[in-house]
Amino acid sequence: MTLSPELKDSVVEYCLRLGDDNLILGNRLSQWCGHGPELEEDIALTNIALDCIGVAQLFLQLAGDTEGKGRSADDLAYWRDDVDFKNCLLVEQPNVDFGVTLARQFLFDALMVPLYEKLCASEFSPLAEVAAKALKEAKYHLRHSMQWVIRLGDGTDESKRRIQAAFESLWTFTDELFLVDEVESPVVA
Repeated sequence: MTLSPELKDSVVEYCLRLGDDNLILGNRLSQWCGHGPELEEDIALTNIALDCIGVAQLFLQLAGDTEGKGRSADDLAYWRDDVDFKNCLLVEQPNVDFGVTLARQFLFDALMVPLYEKLCASEFSPLAEVAAKALKEAKYHLRHSMQWVIRLGDGTDESKRRIQAAFESLWTFTDELFLVDEVESPVVA
């Protein structure tokens, strides 16, 4: 599929958004390395962080390739000013505690799985291929974060209170995840 100049710009911008979301979330999750509540979870969060950074690399490389200006995934990840990042606010939220981290992860995963499923059917095959790879990771991440949300919600009064408070505070950042703007509309079409 050959992209018109307008569609090409929208695809680049959209891939930057998806790449930046994953890059920033991967960075936030990596902050748990060596600080998880148990050894197995410490390793799991570190692996999920690496998965997010890998997905970010795929989307950023696709953005660079589609843009056609010779910028690599590393160029886009490391050589842009902070104001040039396109990530959603949800993924920037700090790791206040384990409950906040898992609630943030669950909200992100719950959106990414159906989004990647839809993107797998894209007529722009490079986008469909990246989405298919990202989907495999996102499904695992969703299962993992869902199990922890249930575990914390069914746990002690304290864990239940914390996971509930986490969702209440993070919910305010989900509106932007459902907005379709001038960048997404042509990609959807």
